[in-house]
Amino acid sequence: MRTIDWVDGAIELIDQTLLPEECVTLRVTTVDELVDAIRRLAVRGAPALGVAGALGVVLAGDDPALIARLRAARPTAVNLAWGVDRAAAHLGEGREAVLAAALRLRDDDIAACRAMGERGADLLESSLPSRGGLRIMTVCNTGGLAAVERGTALGVAQTLHERGRLAEVLALETRPLLQGARLTTWELARMGAPHRLVADSAGPYLLARGEVDAVLIGADRIAANGDTANKIGSYALALGAARAGVPFVVVAPESTIDPATPTGERIEIEDRGPEEIVTIRGVRLAPEGTPALNPAFDVTPHDLVTAIVTEARVIRP
Repeated sequence: MRTIDWVDGAIELIDQTLLPEECVTLRVTTVDELVDAIRRLAVRGAPALGVAGALGVVLAGDDPALIARLRAARPTAVNLAWGVDRAAAHLGEGREAVLAAALRLRDDDIAACRAMGERGADLLESSLPSRGGLRIMTVCNTGGLAAVERGTALGVAQTLHERGRLAEVLALETRPLLQGARLTTWELARMGAPHRLVADSAGPYLLARGEVDAVLIGADRIAANGDTANKIGSYALALGAARAGVPFVVVAPESTIDPATPTGERIEIEDRGPEEIVTIRGVRLAPEGTPALNPAFDVTPHDLVTAIVTEARVIRP
């Protein structure tokens, strides 16, 4: 199953806002439709956004206003702008050249995710050789839904499962949109991997109790010094993992590393407004008019990161 693809002259993508109740494929034919899908998180995840950005340039043609609007649809994830820029570099060669570049990005992402899964599984097996099945904790959703296929951090768990080395995945529910509860558990069930859902605030406590062998997270942007922006809750896990002596591993493609951003302090953190906190899927949780602060991401300093696994290498910040 592919999260996003080019089919008969349009972008087709799974509408992740409807999961796990429904698995619906959207057919996107305009940049406006794509920007709406990106902003409301029908398509999300750094690698998937890179592919979406590249394919969106095909829809935009040579309209600079549409390309700029697409590029700015999500500010924290560097892959969106990266994908737009990679495809837009071929605009002078005609639409077919732009499409070919976008499809290369799609295929590169599929290969990269498989390579990250293998490299990450190798790293954990070599660094934790005395363990039997490995107990993995993760936050947000980093599986195939966050990429084209397989994914990043959850792709490592999938590879461990295929090797018979996965004991369990503890998936944090991930406020405010519950992407761990809705999406990660759905993917783990589909792959037949053992898993349990965990409240976000329970993560550091379970680390302290010795119930986790490694924490795996994805990334939306990695600064030049290794500071990593990822879904809110990642920093708390990094602190808990450091205190417990548990490896904290970031799994992301090379395209997520942003040399133009020197440190995490320079990463723009998206605030998604109060609605996603005071309500869940239209059901009100807090009194009408309650103000809220809703940062969608946090930044983990590089000194708390054990390793960054990409498709090409293992970096130890």
